[in-house]
Amino acid sequence: PCRPFHGYNRLLTSQIISYYESIHQYKKELPEYFNFASDVLDEWSQLEKDGRKAANPAFWWVNEEGEEVKWSFEELGFLSRKAANVLSEACGLQRGDRVIAVLPRVPEWWLLNVACMRTGIVLIPGTSQLTAKDIFYRLQASKAKCIVTSDTLAPAVESVLPECQFLKSKLIVGKGSRDGWLNLKELL
Repeated sequence: PCRPFHGYNRLLTSQIISYYESIHQYKKELPEYFNFASDVLDEWSQLEKDGRKAANPAFWWVNEEGEEVKWSFEELGFLSRKAANVLSEACGLQRGDRVIAVLPRVPEWWLLNVACMRTGIVLIPGTSQLTAKDIFYRLQASKAKCIVTSDTLAPAVESVLPECQFLKSKLIVGKGSRDGWLNLKELL
């Protein structure tokens, strides 16, 4: 017999083992190709469209000033497809190409994650605390063809550009513009 502990029943070892065995007996067919963006996100988006699932936020971001960005699954799917098009068309990236994102945790960071999953582009995240030397090392080691960063980190990237032979496109996340850079918000 189990004794209640703070309202929860403790499981006996035999119960845990039988539960573990039941999990291993379940055979699920694994898909040959799995893409989180299309197989999960788009599926949940369709459930929202069909009214079979309430429109709950798939993404909810709040900054220090209290500004909010809230996207449903449908909105996240739509925006991630647009971001995927930016990466594929405007930046000329293909499946397997690498993109480095040196951004604070802003909504665009998450959007790029899903867009890269959707397209098969490899995302290499970097903290916004990287120095020019750190950015240069990551660009060279990864052979990234694209970098996405904020307007405050763009000068650090520009300082190492002459030595980066693989980098083909540069995206900036911000309100301003910069010579030689594509603006992600404008392209979206």
